[in-house]
Amino acid sequence: MATQQPNAAPCAPAPSRSYRQARTGYGKRSVPDQSPPQAAAFALLPERERYVAGYVDHLPDGAAMDIKSLAKDLPLYGQMAIGTALRTLAVAGHLRHVRCRVETLGQSRWVTRTYWSRAARDNEWWASHLAEEAPGAPGASGGPPMPTPQETPAAPAVPQQRKPAGPAPDSTAPSPAYLALARLGRIEPRLALSAGDCAVLERLAAEWFARGVDADYLIQALAAGLPALIGSPVGFVRRRLTDKIPPRLPAAAAGREASAVRPRLLVECAECGRPGPADALPDGLCRLCRANCQEGGGTSGDTPAGTPVERDVHALVGSMRNLMRAP
Repeated sequence: MATQQPNAAPCAPAPSRSYRQARTGYGKRSVPDQSPPQAAAFALLPERERYVAGYVDHLPDGAAMDIKSLAKDLPLYGQMAIGTALRTLAVAGHLRHVRCRVETLGQSRWVTRTYWSRAARDNEWWASHLAEEAPGAPGASGGPPMPTPQETPAAPAVPQQRKPAGPAPDSTAPSPAYLALARLGRIEPRLALSAGDCAVLERLAAEWFARGVDADYLIQALAAGLPALIGSPVGFVRRRLTDKIPPRLPAAAAGREASAVRPRLLVECAECGRPGPADALPDGLCRLCRANCQEGGGTSGDTPAGTPVERDVHALVGSMRNLMRAP
């Protein structure tokens, strides 16, 4: 009769079709050049991390893999345990939490993506890959690929015909300045403006845009350092639009600044969430959290001091890297 192995890690449940979908722009993103799935892909990880990694690896791209969602889908562990497991997987080289700035409907926002690799990758590989994924970088996968000249269909050789006049462009569409003023009240309720207020202040806000700033800069400048009491939001905003208007830069200087500052991805610390460039967060940890982990106590005050898995993360990863470097 076959004997049961009491220490064998439980198999992670395969995600069903009703997996939790992340919001657009968020969620899991698999890295390219993945090896085929193997039963021993995560054999070097501790039991809990092997369980979580097996589940995450089967999730499709775009699925939610934040701590709360995984804790709901994996009943064996709570949110604290899932968070520690994701931290360990980041240190081991399987994932990176990344913030990326995207433009949608004329508005700029930051989204958080989790890049996942079935194989453990070193810091150099992650830094190179995230540099390629940065917006504006050659080969970035942030949007649909552009067709190559061979894929572009040739234009039909037909005589040019007079086309009926299409509908006139919508001249009533709100301007970027109007939209920024409308968003201001949602970010800072003390500066909520009515539709009439936005229309009155639109010309003043448009002068800011003409000097090279964007909506985020405008809103931050208007909402920074507010007094405790604001009697008239429209009067207060009008005064700030006039008094704090930025200087006008020469066209050449503005062009150099735009070309020098290219949006890039910011890696989030897997422990505290502090963002930074990939080379400043080796193993997916900021300097402070990395120092705390190396001291052996972790960063969570609720973690028992005698938990061996929490204290041996770096020793485990060091042995894994030695195996990866072996021929």
